[in-house]
Amino acid sequence: MIRFAILFLFLVVTSSSVFSQKREFRGVWIATVANIDWPGSINQSSIIQQQEFRMILDEHQKSGINAVFVQVRPAADAFYAKSKEPWSYWLTGKQGQAPSPFYDPLQFMIEEAHKRGMEIHAWFNPYRASHKSNTTPLASNHITRQKPEWFFTYDGMRLFNPGLPAVREYITSVILDVVKNYDIDGVHLDDYFYPYPIAKQVIPDDATFRQFPNGFTNKNDWRRNNVNLLIKMLNDSIKYTKPYVKFGVSPFGIWKNASSDPQGSPTSGGESFFTQFADSREWAKQGWVDYILPQLYWHSNHPRASYTKLVDWWSNNNYNSHLYLGMGAYRIGARDVSDWQNPNHMPNQIRYGRKNPKVSGFVYYSSKSLMANLLGFTDSLRLNLHPTIAIPPTMPWKDNVAPLAPPDLKAQVSNKQVSLGWKASGGAIDGGIPRAYGVYRFDIDEEIDLEKPHKLLAVVWNNTMFNDQTIMPNKKYVYVVTAFDRLWNESEADCKLFVETSGIN
Repeated sequence: MIRFAILFLFLVVTSSSVFSQKREFRGVWIATVANIDWPGSINQSSIIQQQEFRMILDEHQKSGINAVFVQVRPAADAFYAKSKEPWSYWLTGKQGQAPSPFYDPLQFMIEEAHKRGMEIHAWFNPYRASHKSNTTPLASNHITRQKPEWFFTYDGMRLFNPGLPAVREYITSVILDVVKNYDIDGVHLDDYFYPYPIAKQVIPDDATFRQFPNGFTNKNDWRRNNVNLLIKMLNDSIKYTKPYVKFGVSPFGIWKNASSDPQGSPTSGGESFFTQFADSREWAKQGWVDYILPQLYWHSNHPRASYTKLVDWWSNNNYNSHLYLGMGAYRIGARDVSDWQNPNHMPNQIRYGRKNPKVSGFVYYSSKSLMANLLGFTDSLRLNLHPTIAIPPTMPWKDNVAPLAPPDLKAQVSNKQVSLGWKASGGAIDGGIPRAYGVYRFDIDEEIDLEKPHKLLAVVWNNTMFNDQTIMPNKKYVYVVTAFDRLWNESEADCKLFVETSGIN
């Protein structure tokens, strides 16, 4: 029975790897607001916080995740030390209070993510300045106390007024502080722009519209332009500061319904164009985002917002930006919808997305749900959907020049492993230096094909050594090591070495 189980597992992984992707973005959101995902509570010590975060990354690494989106600014506060805004309430239990023992959470998270070969995207909520789950007093240096004229109250929360030029400049400066001071891989905004509508509540921005109309006579068009101005300003500023840092947004999954606009999707749900004044299609069309990540948290047979129909629509409207699909892992097992009680439903959603060449990856909301292995979904990722390592897709509009292949590959064979070592690659002609190395292994009679994902043993970050502990005795292997730059351009397969394992036990 044990032998059969091992053989079955081998067949599952081997057959699945044929359909696995070498280039695929695989992300997860780690929400900090209200301690949704991390830290586990507001009264944890720094040591416990760090242990917990390492455990979270370890679990996601086992699931094939190659990027984490960590919420570092949930409400005009900070999960990082180099900030003009106060420490977050959800980090220490008191806004403005530093963690104890002191550490810089973002610096720590970056180092731990990169150790595991994961990108880390700093996730900002741009306009929210207070949240209902924090009923304690705001810090004396909180921006709402320094600049009360910048805010309005809606649904019991303080929100930045998007129509004020000073607000756009301030938000951009906050985000640029992180871009300048930390080795992040991306800047990420979620879906909260103008607030989601609440019955009998009105956004109090008439005076701002009169003061800063920007040539608009229609307030709704003016509001959309206010958001557009921020998105464009952020894109330009990030590119100017660090051109390799990615910028993307995760809007509500419906831009417009076709009933409102022939260019809209075949849906009948809420429309972010009209409710959050978020013209997400325009951001992609203008090249203001490197990726668009719509939140498609519906099941495939939803009568008003079908996942499959929205995948098709977004794939025709992402223009040249990457399209990642936001997956509602928290919905798995929901009792109100039979599809969510089917353990195959989300795996089939992923397979549907993979059939579309415009889909470059998937991001799961959220970390805690993914780790809970709802209906065995995480097992499906590990055994069937993510059986091999995946490399994020390139962004040729940012950088399309590959680094040089690493030189001087050497190997030492022992009874249990092949120890590989090589020298660091030279930079590319555009000055880009290698950030990581891919280690491939082929049988001696195999074609060297780097596009076969199951031949990629590891992606080694900031190191020039790797130990292959999966060798078999009396085998003849060819190892290939390639170099990747920050945007995942890959060198030629010029670094090769023949290794024979004969004579080992």
